[in-house]
Amino acid sequence: QLQLVESGGGLVQPGGSLRLSCAASGFVLDYFSIGWFRQAPGKGREGVSCISGTGDLINYADSVKGRFTVSRDNARNTVYLQMNGLKPEDTAVYYCAAVAGYYCSSGIDSYEYNYWGQGTQVTVSS
Repeated sequence: QLQLVESGGGLVQPGGSLRLSCAASGFVLDYFSIGWFRQAPGKGREGVSCISGTGDLINYADSVKGRFTVSRDNARNTVYLQMNGLKPEDTAVYYCAAVAGYYCSSGIDSYEYNYWGQGTQVTVSS
């Protein structure tokens, strides 16, 4: 059974850092592109970043460019989202999602992704 599990969320002060992990099981991650999304209370789901299966295509939302970095370790079947310079407006539930094939559109559209994790809460507050 194909499964994605996010971890690494938590409470952090403004300016702090967190690294989220997205561990895949039941499938070989090499053949899947991964997107990171977030949803804040009362708001719609927002695309944050995406990375193709080979890692050569990466996109970021303008709101996180220069602060967040996506990477993948296919040997560990895991994708990471390093988040630095966190701001209160980054507070949200963060999800990873997967789609088979070479996808990573600049729009980071959630409808392109078929498989979703359960999410991990990130709270940025002093």
